Amino acid sequence: MTSAKIIIDIPDAEKAKFLICSSASESSLPMRPPNEAASGVNVTSWRHAPENLVTDSCNYQAYYLGSMLITDFKGLPSTVEACAKMKKSTDSMKKIPTITLSINYKGVKFIDFKSKHEIMEHEIQDISFASQDSEDLSTFAYITHDTRTGHHYCHVFRVTTLDKAYEIILTLGQAFEVAYQLILKNQPS
Repeated sequence: MTSAKIIIDIPDAEKAKFLICSSASESSLPMRPPNEAASGVNVTSWRHAPENLVTDSCNYQAYYLGSMLITDFKGLPSTVEACAKMKKSTDSMKKIPTITLSINYKGVKFIDFKSKHEIMEHEIQDISFASQDSEDLSTFAYITHDTRTGHHYCHVFRVTTLDKAYEIILTLGQAFEVAYQLILKNQPS
């Protein structure tokens, strides 16, 4: 049995800017509210204008606790397990790496906080699940699919407050919604 890779045609930055702007200089991108776009979300409005995720990125400082290979992908249980393991493995570390998470409609970049060098990039179509840790709401994680190896990895982060972690998860959800709406709008009529 062979598996075919589904190609998701996310518009490039120029096309996305064209699709999102109308002649009235307002966003013409229809956005479902968070509580309609994702299950388990009670928030009814996004934190950012959709244009911000197309023309720029939303940047957040976070501690990178590490990543874990997911051998049996289970969504939330996979992130819970990874959060527990990564928190335990970093308990004795004196210094945890500080990064900037740069989120836009194309994906997420990890940028070294001091040197400003890009460490890693995950395209939006390779991110499959994100959540806060139920035991420590200032810790959150998301799962990626490595297209080269076919494996899934869970990346775990910690921020200073649970509100910041929630905002990052919400921004990641909004990036998915913007990408989805751009794909729909880019479809031939």
